[in-house]
Amino acid sequence: MPTTAQHLPAEERCRAVAYSLHESKAIPLASHDAASPRLALRWMRERTSHITDQLDAPYAQPGRHWLTDEAEHERALSYLTTGTAYQLTLYDENTRYVLAACPSGGTA
Repeated sequence: MPTTAQHLPAEERCRAVAYSLHESKAIPLASHDAASPRLALRWMRERTSHITDQLDAPYAQPGRHWLTDEAEHERALSYLTTGTAYQLTLYDENTRYVLAACPSGGTA
């Protein structure tokens, strides 16, 4: 019996968390299990867009640059397709935002 896409295990675990500069605990923002490295990268782009939309302009600029950096997206995709985790970190004056994708079985 052929396996349908609905029953395929996730290949990539994606997470977005925030760390306050004054707290030691992570604040989970979002998570997603992606079926492929390309879908994991797509999720990271969507989450990065959501986060940068909420940051003041100077803090949003690195995330906006990342969103248009096709060479970096290719590098991220290369990492993910070879089983290596990929992480993007954004900052504002009080918070560090970490977006990560890693192969299932790894830790983001």
